[in-house]
Amino acid sequence: MTFPKTELYTDADGYARFRDSAIPLLEGDAVTRLSAPFAATGYQLRQSAVGFQSAFHCTTAPQWTFILKGKMEILLRDGSSRIFGAGEGFYSNDLLPEGATFDPARHGHWSRQLGEEPLVTLFLKE
Repeated sequence: MTFPKTELYTDADGYARFRDSAIPLLEGDAVTRLSAPFAATGYQLRQSAVGFQSAFHCTTAPQWTFILKGKMEILLRDGSSRIFGAGEGFYSNDLLPEGATFDPARHGHWSRQLGEEPLVTLFLKE
C-alpha cells in the first residue's frame, strides 16, 4: 500500500515541474498502514480569502502543503496546473536554483484559491 506524493520541484533547466511518486506504507497493521516517520521543524496554518492569487514565487524551503478546506490551484510557467481539494496535498520543493536570481518569467509557480469558500491550508515544514 502507498500514499500518493505529488511533488512540485525545480528541474535542471530552472523551471518548476510536477512529479508523481508514491510513499510506501510499510508500518502499522492490516487496518492502519503507516509510512516511516518524517522529520518536521514546524507548521503554519493559512486562510486565504475567496479571490486570493499569489504572484509567481519559489518555495523557500521544502514543505508539505495540505488542503484542509476549499480548493487550491498551482500553475507552472509551462502552463500546466493541478487542483488540490480538501484532504489532498503536495510536496513543495521548487527551490530557486543555487546562485540564481529569481526571474518571474522562469522560476517558481503561483497559487490561487478556487470556488466559493475560503482556502485553508496547512504547511508542514521539513
